[in-house]
Amino acid sequence: MSTYTDEINSRRTFAIISHPDAGKTTLTEKLLLFGGAIHVAGAVKSNKIKKTATSDWMEIERQRGISVATSVMGFNYRDYKINILDTPGHQDFAEDTFRTLTAVDSVIIVIDSAKGVEVQTRKLMEVCRMRKTPVIVFINKLDREGQDPFDLLDEVEEELQIRVRPLSWPIDMGQRFKGVYNIYEQGLNLFTPDKQRITESVAFDDLSSPELENYMSKAQAEKLRADIELIDGVYQPFDKEEYLAGQLAPVFFGSALNNFGVQELLNCFVEIAPSPRPIAAVERAVDPHEEGFTGFVFKIHANMDPNHRSCIAFVKICSGRFERNVNYKHIRLGKQFRFSSPTAFMAQRKETVDEAFAGDIIGLPDTGNFRIGDTLTSGEELHFRGLPSFSPELFKYIENQDPMKAKQLAKGIDQLMGEGVAQLFTNQFNGRKIIGTVGQLQFEVIQYRLLHEYGAQCRWEPISLYKACWIESDKPEALEAFKKRKSQYIAKDIEGRDVYLADSGYVLSMAQQDFPDIRFHFTSEF
Repeated sequence: MSTYTDEINSRRTFAIISHPDAGKTTLTEKLLLFGGAIHVAGAVKSNKIKKTATSDWMEIERQRGISVATSVMGFNYRDYKINILDTPGHQDFAEDTFRTLTAVDSVIIVIDSAKGVEVQTRKLMEVCRMRKTPVIVFINKLDREGQDPFDLLDEVEEELQIRVRPLSWPIDMGQRFKGVYNIYEQGLNLFTPDKQRITESVAFDDLSSPELENYMSKAQAEKLRADIELIDGVYQPFDKEEYLAGQLAPVFFGSALNNFGVQELLNCFVEIAPSPRPIAAVERAVDPHEEGFTGFVFKIHANMDPNHRSCIAFVKICSGRFERNVNYKHIRLGKQFRFSSPTAFMAQRKETVDEAFAGDIIGLPDTGNFRIGDTLTSGEELHFRGLPSFSPELFKYIENQDPMKAKQLAKGIDQLMGEGVAQLFTNQFNGRKIIGTVGQLQFEVIQYRLLHEYGAQCRWEPISLYKACWIESDKPEALEAFKKRKSQYIAKDIEGRDVYLADSGYVLSMAQQDFPDIRFHFTSEF
């Protein structure tokens, strides 16, 4: 039995979040480098080293230099099994990131030392706070000129509303950057700019020793001593329990591009970060150490491999052990399914797995049986909730550009909407299809993927709408009366639920006043 407990306790499943361009994908890649999962930074599966990061594998991401799909990567480090979820930083894909946060046990937030805390980071932190997810902060790009580290810490505390405690400290920055003092392990890490190699470190527990000047200038040594003394005076000692409760964020400094400060982060992370934690289902709390298998789908990805038109459902295992070729119950459909080729990921490289444990994320081939939020168990009736779809802000009619390709377009829309990239509403009045998204970039991504993955061409037509809201009522006659009055603005979503498409804020608030028996929802999870 102990081996099973050991498996679960050795799991570390976390997401890396940040504002675009803070260096999140670079950090992900460097963690993989230290974990031995890749051997050269920037190495992809081709034998030539292409200059693209392992985790950004969709074509449109390579062109734009941004991550738009959450990728999952697993590797072993020391005795730990680490699962990283790299999330899109771009705000148009915030929803994908919010969902990913439901599948992780902790989070690393990357902050650019020059720009400080940015809007998107603040939003993501709200989700972490809501879920009491433990957070570690990595302040990146110290090899460039940035803000004063103490000012940065104040900003993090104020903007992210969390207390901080530095566990490493920079020695100067920009051109004069000498390295960091690792407070957690009491060692000096000296900086040599090198994107491929890992930097030297020296054990150094007594900062008052004159030997410190051998490694840096006298002024730098004196400043380091004064800074560390100030840190010990201002910040309470690091308390692991407070970190696990989501009240305290340890802070590390470094330069991910130059491999610097990343290993210190990883070493401390595997020691303090939580192993899988209990997850609340609607019926009860599920403990990861339970025997019975439970898990939920938090993401669906169409066309992981463009040669095979296949979808993959990403499942977070909440408890027990998942085994290949064993029957599991799909709660929403009430059917048994067995999976002959479940996969684990290393960016786009997949390998078939025979078993997986609580905390792991596996991919199940999907022929249209899964939706985001579906629960799988070894038999028990359970429902995991908390995977929101937000009310879209932007709307366009989607029309077929090529009459010969109507089937391809329909299939493409169906699969891409199943991913939850955007939402599809069918207007009940004229039967036209409307796509709603949270950001403009999603329209481009959908058009690009329809063309390149399904050979279907679509065109967008403008429609002026303010909000889509899901409607329900305990009085069927009130709902009917509302639908009759607003018949031109009633649509159905892909699950067949009623949606009201309001064309202005004024019209929406009038509708809410005139129809008190109708409930208007702005997220699909109600």
